[in-house]
Amino acid sequence: MTKPTPLIAGNWKMNGTAASLAEARAVAAQVDGKSARVAICPPTTLIERMSQALAGSTVIVGAQDCRCEEAGAFTGDVSAEMLADAGAKLVILGHSERRAGYAESDDLVARKVAAVLRAGLEPIVCVGETLEQRKAGQALTVVTEQTRGSLPAGLKGKPFSVAYEPVWAIGTGLTPTTPEIEEMHTAIRATLRDLFGAESDKAPILYGGSVKPSNAAEILHAAEVGGALVGGASLKAEDFLGIIRAL
Repeated sequence: MTKPTPLIAGNWKMNGTAASLAEARAVAAQVDGKSARVAICPPTTLIERMSQALAGSTVIVGAQDCRCEEAGAFTGDVSAEMLADAGAKLVILGHSERRAGYAESDDLVARKVAAVLRAGLEPIVCVGETLEQRKAGQALTVVTEQTRGSLPAGLKGKPFSVAYEPVWAIGTGLTPTTPEIEEMHTAIRATLRDLFGAESDKAPILYGGSVKPSNAAEILHAAEVGGALVGGASLKAEDFLGIIRAL
């Protein structure tokens, strides 16, 4: 089996101004890209400035969402081509905050993935169940169906990652047990192999949901965990570096 290169990606969400670039620089100064790929996904307003600030470092700059279309009358939206032009190299898609707050379906996420591929960017596709779905014993079914529905056939042979983010763990301080994480990541891996064959083993499966320095080592060394999608803890260099060093 091909072991994927770990990816630790920070999702700044709607946080950060020019002053926050100092935190990104502090991260870049202390990572070398040898043990893992490291990415920071700031708000769109900072992508170009962060790309310039981190030029020459191994830290990858990403984005948090995009529109499916390349251009058009879509006030306030941003295309994958625009993100690439600003310096982004990867894009987070299908985050639960987008699925819930903007009613994004698996089909829409899949079309956004296709748009990201069209622009030559790398997608991080998020999947995850709600607390109600987990309590009802539906977690595995929900997540595997989301994985199938959100990943278009065009991903075959392309670099991508899947991020498992249980909705009930995001920003709550709660995390699944290690066996629960391993069960879900193993199911996602089996789904990827079914969709894309053995070459999909190169795609890391990230865990996201209240990842912090204190729990990162246990999570990152669980079976089939190929990195992390980090929210609040990625806003401060010290916390984010603590997670990266836990690999």
